[in-house]
Amino acid sequence: MARRGLIFMVLFTTLLGLVVPSASAAGPVTRYEGELEGARYLVLVPENWNGTLVLWSHGMYSLAYPEPDRIALTSQLSTESFLLEQGYALAASQYRAVRGWSIEEALTDQIRLHDWFGRTVGPPRRTIAAGESVGAITATLLAERNPRRFAGLMTFCGNLAGGAAHWNSGLDLGHALNTLLDARLQLVRITDPEANTDRFLNVVQAAIENPESRARLALANALAEIPGWLDPTRPRPPDVSEQVFWQAAWDRFYRVSAFGVDRVALEQRAGGNPSWNAGVDYRRILANAGERPLVERAYAEAGLDLGADLDKLAKAPRISPDPAAAGYLAQFGLPLGRTPFPVLTMHTVADGTAPAAHERAYAERVALVGDRRNLRQLFVNRAGHCVFTGSEEITALRILERRLDDGSWPSADPAALNADAVKLAPEHQTIFDAVRDIRVTTTPAFARHSPPPYPRILPF
Repeated sequence: MARRGLIFMVLFTTLLGLVVPSASAAGPVTRYEGELEGARYLVLVPENWNGTLVLWSHGMYSLAYPEPDRIALTSQLSTESFLLEQGYALAASQYRAVRGWSIEEALTDQIRLHDWFGRTVGPPRRTIAAGESVGAITATLLAERNPRRFAGLMTFCGNLAGGAAHWNSGLDLGHALNTLLDARLQLVRITDPEANTDRFLNVVQAAIENPESRARLALANALAEIPGWLDPTRPRPPDVSEQVFWQAAWDRFYRVSAFGVDRVALEQRAGGNPSWNAGVDYRRILANAGERPLVERAYAEAGLDLGADLDKLAKAPRISPDPAAAGYLAQFGLPLGRTPFPVLTMHTVADGTAPAAHERAYAERVALVGDRRNLRQLFVNRAGHCVFTGSEEITALRILERRLDDGSWPSADPAALNADAVKLAPEHQTIFDAVRDIRVTTTPAFARHSPPPYPRILPF
């Protein structure tokens, strides 16, 4: 999910019912702002444009917060200035529906902006579709459904296993809390999202207070592949209670959207409930979970019977989807893995919003229907959702560009990538530390990583 924004105020110039873009030169960069069919957009074109356009798709902004005041063009702000200096043009639509699961609008609005760019600025020599978080789904669907428009695809911290997988994992988290901690949460068809959200927050907070409830919270989070690590400035803690504390922080600040207004808005869009756990084998999910060792340690410390709790989960009532709603989420949230173009993805190893396991699910899909040779996946040894340095983002783009120019992928050796990234200027060596709400300086952290299977992908 994208970080919260502030309330924005923008004046649009209108003529005969049409919004006219404003273009102004700020140094060597021409800036275009306006509205296309109700969707705000921002386009920056440097004087030394190299012919490449990066079309950026933003992540999901929660309905629990005001709309953001700026239109993002890259994942990290420092990358924007670097790319402009290097001659890249940048463009992004804010979509007609800015917040919520707005992929349906995004797919139309981004293509509309791409057409506008070709008419107004000129046809790009190549266009790269790019996006982060849920925006990675948007960018991937844009490229899959319009392969002649795009030369390549680049995604960061993407939910590439798909929308159903993402929302089902939230349902699994709530199912376990209801069954093992008597949370009494509404998981679908929520009638009072504010009260439901408050209840979720209270249950999670109370669960970290004693070993028994901590163990059960660890199990609930493991079913959704939520890591026991959130602080991007420190390594993963070894202590069980501290790891579960950080799982709870992921829950309170990121996974809460599954139990409030964002869930309600999703069902309104889809025309019903698109999520399910009917027929799901939670023993199987835990057996493959990356967080299984934490669960086993937590249960051992608490003196609880893990098998007994898994039996409770197996016997608890299940939820089935509304078929039409599930179909909506498949249409507007399921990358198929087609790769007629080079694709580069990047993910932190500990992401509790969009776990790195999404990358494995996407790679497996590519192996079935796409060309695996067109896919390159990078990992960064850090905790956080979309917590990259500008240097890591720029290095990833350089790898994709070399693939597009030369027809073959360059080496992705982590040591070499880190050596390249650290050469960039100091302003590209910072990350946003969500724990302390500040930007901090760090070093590039590309690493080898093999994610576990995503807990919930089709067909089970």
